[in-house]
Amino acid sequence: MCVNCIRNEVDITEGIPKNATIHFCRGCERYLQPPGIWVPAQLESKELLTLCLKKLKGLNKVRLVDAGFIWTEPHSKRIKVKLTIQKEVFANTVLQQIFQVEFVVSNQQCDECTRLAAQNTWKAAVQVRQKVEHKRTFLYLEQLILRHNAHKDTTNIKETRDGIDFYYGQRAHAIKMVEFLSAVVPIKYKTSEQLISTDIHTSTSNYKFTYSVEIAPICRDDLVVLPKKLANSLGSLGQLLICTRVSNSIHLLDYNTMQSGDLMHNVYWRAPFPSLANSKGMIEFYVLDVELLGPVNGKHVLADVHVARMSDFGRNDTQFIARSHLGNLLNPGDTVLGYDLSSANFNHDEFNKLDMQNLPDIILVRKTYPVRRKKNKQRNWKIQQLGKQEEEMLPRKQDQAKIEHDMEMFMRDLEEDPEFRSTVNIFKSDDPARQHAAAQEADMTDGEFEEEDFPEISLEEMLDEMEINMDEPDQPMDDDVDMEM
Repeated sequence: MCVNCIRNEVDITEGIPKNATIHFCRGCERYLQPPGIWVPAQLESKELLTLCLKKLKGLNKVRLVDAGFIWTEPHSKRIKVKLTIQKEVFANTVLQQIFQVEFVVSNQQCDECTRLAAQNTWKAAVQVRQKVEHKRTFLYLEQLILRHNAHKDTTNIKETRDGIDFYYGQRAHAIKMVEFLSAVVPIKYKTSEQLISTDIHTSTSNYKFTYSVEIAPICRDDLVVLPKKLANSLGSLGQLLICTRVSNSIHLLDYNTMQSGDLMHNVYWRAPFPSLANSKGMIEFYVLDVELLGPVNGKHVLADVHVARMSDFGRNDTQFIARSHLGNLLNPGDTVLGYDLSSANFNHDEFNKLDMQNLPDIILVRKTYPVRRKKNKQRNWKIQQLGKQEEEMLPRKQDQAKIEHDMEMFMRDLEEDPEFRSTVNIFKSDDPARQHAAAQEADMTDGEFEEEDFPEISLEEMLDEMEINMDEPDQPMDDDVDMEM
């Protein structure tokens, strides 16, 4: 028989369906790959073509030569695929045929989008708390989460008065978040579970899991007093120390000798202790003179600094001499923040055991730039924030002012510490009015002296803002990311 007669007698497409249905979730824009896998695919992509071909059961009996899409309107809910197949019909006779298959796109909600649409439906929750007076730790933790896309599996994020709650559809995702937190902050956590339902016939149960995470209440620039035994175990450090930064361990500095030590999180939680004073207790001092003593340890230089309280100007001539590690940063005329132990009253057991005669009057912590702050300069940069669900009750007026103050302090920390902001994504401001105001203020000068060494954020450190793709894999996380709050 000739070719035309063979085609009339034999149909090699028999057994291959000419119509089929594929399921599409409009919430996450993914297609269902049976039995229960949802895969992302763009129109006329290789992934979508593979998915369509897997729906055709008879293709394993023929040889597939070519496959491609036939253009259809995107909103038509129809996908047409042109197939070219070959099959041996008689001895040494191979027949080739071209035909098309039409797929109907049917909307179906995936399990994850179903849980999102149902309010208060979650399988696991991570409750993060810290018992301190400010939220600067959570502001920095939020930036780390955004930088590493650690929140991509959350179904909801809720902000509470003293922390943040993360909700997940799977327990494994909550465990992954706890592991991330343990890598960047000193934490301890407890696990609890609640029975939701059980099937007596199959002996299966449905639970909700809650992970209660507590962050150590020691923050950057805090003044701490270590127990004598613990201080000796850290390399003969003094008991009165400054916290320089916090990662998964607490980094402490002896201002008197410039020796430093790391307090591991497991050692801290064996016998936890509160800070003696936090950054809210620091006051401003005016630097009168700086006498370098010689010893150098990295970026720290030991010096005797002559200071006076800013609040004493015009009232008295009281001066102090403070041993400090900031010898390389301070010059006469600068302003520095520190703790005034001469007029402070602490209720702390370990502090009361110290020899009061050998305690310094002043402990200097870091340099500040009050003149630049008075100008209230507009920032030409910004940071991203998590999309959090706030509490049902709006914060009171004083609480709102406190939140704004914590944010301003955090922004200042980013400006003044290049090492601190190196682990944070900083974006260019897309507000033209703000950029214009910042440029005008940069050109304006007044009669008041402005600090020359004020650390500006350069354009090289800023990123162009982009939307975070929740479908992308996590960025690699450095094990030594430091939490500096």
